[in-house]
Amino acid sequence: MTKTEQVGQLLRDNAVARWTALILLALTMFFAYMFVDVMSPLQTLIESQRGWTSGTFGTYAASEYILNVCGFLILAGIILDKMGVRFTGTLSASLMVIGATIKYIAVSDWFQDTSLCSWLGSWWVDLPGNAKLACLGFMVFGCGCEMEGITVSRAIAKWFKGKEMALAMGLEMAIARLGVFAVLSLSPLLADRFDGSVVAPIAFCTVLLLIGLINIIVFCFMDRKLDTQTGELASSLADPDDQFKVSDLKYIFRSKMFWLIALLCVLYYSAIFPFQRYATNFLESTLNIPTADAANLFRWFPILAMILTPLLGSFIDYRGKGASMLMYGALIMIICHLSYALILPAYPHPWFALLITVVLGVSFSLVPAALWPSVPKVIDPKLLGSAYALIFWIQNIGLCFVPKIIGNVLNATNPGIAEARMQVAQQIEAGVQGLTLPAYDYTVPMVIFSSFGIAALILGVWLKAEDRRKGYGLELPNKVK
Repeated sequence: MTKTEQVGQLLRDNAVARWTALILLALTMFFAYMFVDVMSPLQTLIESQRGWTSGTFGTYAASEYILNVCGFLILAGIILDKMGVRFTGTLSASLMVIGATIKYIAVSDWFQDTSLCSWLGSWWVDLPGNAKLACLGFMVFGCGCEMEGITVSRAIAKWFKGKEMALAMGLEMAIARLGVFAVLSLSPLLADRFDGSVVAPIAFCTVLLLIGLINIIVFCFMDRKLDTQTGELASSLADPDDQFKVSDLKYIFRSKMFWLIALLCVLYYSAIFPFQRYATNFLESTLNIPTADAANLFRWFPILAMILTPLLGSFIDYRGKGASMLMYGALIMIICHLSYALILPAYPHPWFALLITVVLGVSFSLVPAALWPSVPKVIDPKLLGSAYALIFWIQNIGLCFVPKIIGNVLNATNPGIAEARMQVAQQIEAGVQGLTLPAYDYTVPMVIFSSFGIAALILGVWLKAEDRRKGYGLELPNKVK
């Protein structure tokens, strides 16, 4: 049998097997994205039920990234390159389940009156005990979620090498973002169904993460078969030069293209994911509408991204223009955030807010569709896991600090509002009729988000110029003819 005939029999050359592997990976990230934003539309509810403020909520949102910023993501990349996608995928899915369980315990009704909750609230920083435990759970979950993210990217690059890589990555991102759409609608509904409880949505999403762990285990069996066919493991063991070494990280740090991609990534996503945490309350405050209506409005944010990202990925596979898409995506984001900051408060109409939100989704399709498939073009394949991990690590630095910064800015630019909201919310919970929650002014936070977009646009222009000068192929198609 010839080498060509052997290659033709690889599992990843079978379209059904290749796309089945993608579905298993994408569904796991779908469940993960649901859990990430399960509490985003519940800010008002948890402020009244658990004694949180907007600053506390910002600390909680930032906690997802703390351990990653402290170096876990770098370790995750090394583990991925040393141990492979099967071990790392199972480990990361398990960490997500463990972290979600801790967070579920933290917000559960029975935990609030325990001595552990009182003790946690009595030391270190001034946060309620339930918030500290929720932050711990979210930190553990965040380690698993980000590790799973780089593992999925590495696995897709492996299974779709020389094939529809950008389309596959786009579909994975689209399915994952569908989780944001689903949870922004489902979370308030589950809370209302169970008498306004914040516990039910978190419990539901924790169960989904268990299903995601099962998906990863099934994928591991498929990936083991692929490695057996390609002989990658045996080849790596036979040739020491093909094995990953920690000292190889210097080649990543010395790459200008790596730094341009990484910095563009952190700036862009710092204006997207932290905004998602506050978006429901922003629309609630700016439009003076109920929380459920605000959540239902913002849930349309990922819809255009979900539809367009695979299409744009396919366009990049066959036509290229990845570097240009990064620039256009950053420009659209700037326009949208400035519209939120300056125009929407003057014309507080739900249809206009929906228009801005949907257009922001276009930006959220352009940048990720071009960003992640660009990394294999500038990084050695044996360092790809570490490269993704380092990009995620740098991204997590922004995602860790920006929510806390926004929470503090929100408090500083709205003196007395947090305390007033808590008092009114408690009165509403007690049955007092005719009260409305004082609204936050989000002008300054939205301008901050816009400034991140401006910096990302500058980096996008620089990245395209470097690609034109050095010929990395970011503007070229991914598909090998």
